[in-house]
Amino acid sequence: MDERDAAAELQKMVNGFQVSQAICVAATLGIADHLKDGKRTSGELAALTNTHPQALYRLLRALASVGVFHEAEDRSFSLTPVGGALRSDAQHSVAPWAILAGRPYFRRAWSDLLHSVGTGENAFRHAYGKGVWEYRAEHPEESVIFDRAMTAMSRGVAAAVIAAYDFRPFSVVMDVAGGQGALLAEILRRSPGQRGILFDQPQVVAKAGPVFDAAGVADRCDIVAGDFFVSVPEGADAIVLKWILHDWDDDTNIRILKTCRRAMRPEGKLLVLESILAPPNEGASAKFGDLNMLIMPGGQERTAEEFRLLLAASDFQVANIVEAGPRISVIEAEPV
Repeated sequence: MDERDAAAELQKMVNGFQVSQAICVAATLGIADHLKDGKRTSGELAALTNTHPQALYRLLRALASVGVFHEAEDRSFSLTPVGGALRSDAQHSVAPWAILAGRPYFRRAWSDLLHSVGTGENAFRHAYGKGVWEYRAEHPEESVIFDRAMTAMSRGVAAAVIAAYDFRPFSVVMDVAGGQGALLAEILRRSPGQRGILFDQPQVVAKAGPVFDAAGVADRCDIVAGDFFVSVPEGADAIVLKWILHDWDDDTNIRILKTCRRAMRPEGKLLVLESILAPPNEGASAKFGDLNMLIMPGGQERTAEEFRLLLAASDFQVANIVEAGPRISVIEAEPV
């Protein structure tokens, strides 16, 4: 790559936020859902979304230039395979995450990345004077958007996790901080006769019933509200923690893990589902996810060795690590 090409490539990276924000707007307007049955003109889409026709056309043609949509000569637009992932009914829908990533509070916190890099402090707390969980509790509309994004991401990885790791030997599986139950519902659906426990904060599990009803497993799952810093229910022979430990620092995680350890049967398994940081010059997704942890909740992604040390400090030993896909691995740990 010569110097000019290198500069052009870097310029594309610098302007990546423009593409991201444009995708967020398209997702918020539901453009992909309006196109799922075939092409429409920008004027038709403007009428359906109550937007300014010329401004919407400018948005759509920009996104078509990067492959999200396809533009025809008559200003009509259709979905590309990439844009299809913005459909709300897509199996691996990215729309909920795109909407979350474009929220003003999310963007403002990222704008304070320099503060985090300079001080090691949490950018969100610096920008807002409070933690992101407290902020969302005070802004229920943002919690709804966040929960939808997490549920969509859970659905996206559930099949990969279940294909990579065999949950069938467990009689009772508990998902701690399991959100609205998307992963647990899929585990139970694949394992008739198995029971489940969904444990999370009251306002989160209150929305879980329809997820289990849709999967046909509601009669095999107990929904329990509580605080994992205090206690978690007993009785499970497998405890799942999916995308939880990366939200917190080591000391806080040890508190969470020891709470799980107290509730665990001697022969039980702890299943930590997280991204594992790759060697140098690899794994951009997890490493930028790590920056998001620094900026938003104040946590971090970790290497396999860092997980081993964290679990050892919490009275667990790692028995196996199973890669389930580019964004998630199953770290199987046993109590010691």
